[in-house]
Amino acid sequence: MEILQLSGYTDLEKLHIAQRYLLARQIRENGLKLSEMRISDEALMRIIREYTREAGVRSLERQIGALCRKAATRIAAGESVSAEVRAEDLPSYLGKPRFFHEVAERTLRPGVATGLAVTAIGGDILFIEATRMAGSKAFIVTGQLGDIMKESAQAALSYVRSTADEMSIDRGFFEKSDIHLHVPAGATPKDGPSAGVAMATALASLLTGRPVRSDVAMTGEITLRGQVLPVGGIKEKVLAAARAGVATVILPHRNEADLDDLPEEIRSKMTFILADDVSTVFQSALSDHPLPPETGSGAGESSLAQNS
Repeated sequence: MEILQLSGYTDLEKLHIAQRYLLARQIRENGLKLSEMRISDEALMRIIREYTREAGVRSLERQIGALCRKAATRIAAGESVSAEVRAEDLPSYLGKPRFFHEVAERTLRPGVATGLAVTAIGGDILFIEATRMAGSKAFIVTGQLGDIMKESAQAALSYVRSTADEMSIDRGFFEKSDIHLHVPAGATPKDGPSAGVAMATALASLLTGRPVRSDVAMTGEITLRGQVLPVGGIKEKVLAAARAGVATVILPHRNEADLDDLPEEIRSKMTFILADDVSTVFQSALSDHPLPPETGSGAGESSLAQNS
């Protein structure tokens, strides 16, 4: 038996599925007539972006079902004869939004890069955080990472150390410092080599004081020579970046052919940078201007100790 691997839907595809199938089915299953329930397109899109985070539409249908049940309850109680749900009405039906576009907020300070990963439910964004404190050459890696991902972190640090002069980093930065690399969502196991470029970028950002651009996400395996190797799951990762509001995705150059699998609406609204080496990644991802130490750039020993 052949197993078919299906990629996730775009937001626009989810909207069309909800309009054509999910809404009508949930209206019927909750004892309503089509004339008694209407959900605006803006409300459906807000449910997709702020109340669900998935590759498919199961959670979306559950949220639509919850709307229909509450509307049916109000109609049965005589509070109204029909329901029209607009985007601004959703909190009264579904509560506060559960998901937010947090890339810009998380990357405000140096030492944080946005990676891309593939999970059991599709693609997802992955934040890589780095900090430095007074110490002596310890490299700490946390976030329930597998052996391959730990090796990627070590390779990223070695590459950054080997190119310290090129990036105007004090080559002795590691002598009196400890570096801590963390991948949040520590309860979720993570493994694979594709976070290598994001780890290297987080470390370079920390040590140069240059924040990572908030609209950039990346994926790719790194070598000690700074090459960027191809990885899998490009379509799922790019769809996840689009859902998170990311405008620019950095990919290995050898994954260029995978862009043909992306929907036209995604290709037209996003910028793709194809990298053969890590220096290209740094040029595209890091801000041109470092933050001064007093703003929490991580470049100075005193501010780093406080940040830790």
